[in-house]
Amino acid sequence: MSDIHPDVQAALDAARDLRHRIADLREKIDGIRARRPSPSGAVVPEVDAMGKLTNLYLAPGTVDRLECADLVTEIMAAIRESTADAARQYENIMGSDSWPDSAETDSAESAEQKV
Repeated sequence: MSDIHPDVQAALDAARDLRHRIADLREKIDGIRARRPSPSGAVVPEVDAMGKLTNLYLAPGTVDRLECADLVTEIMAAIRESTADAARQYENIMGSDSWPDSAETDSAESAEQKV
């Protein structure tokens, strides 16, 4: 027979479940990549969930074809769109049903306290 009290075992089980959920969530967040093209389609950045630029594609001849200010405008527009898309993906993951509702948790806790 186990020497662990049932309430302690339940807490350990809940902590293990929470660790797994956090690991799964972190994996999903780490997998977020947004690639939104510039208005002309000549520039495609890649942005991660934290808004970090991880890659940048320039179509062949883009640098020769565009003036400096126009190239900057294309790059910045594409990065802004990609960052917004990555933020939407992040919000979708964080808004998913990965976490128990606080009402469910509160109900479970109060039921355990009554026992």
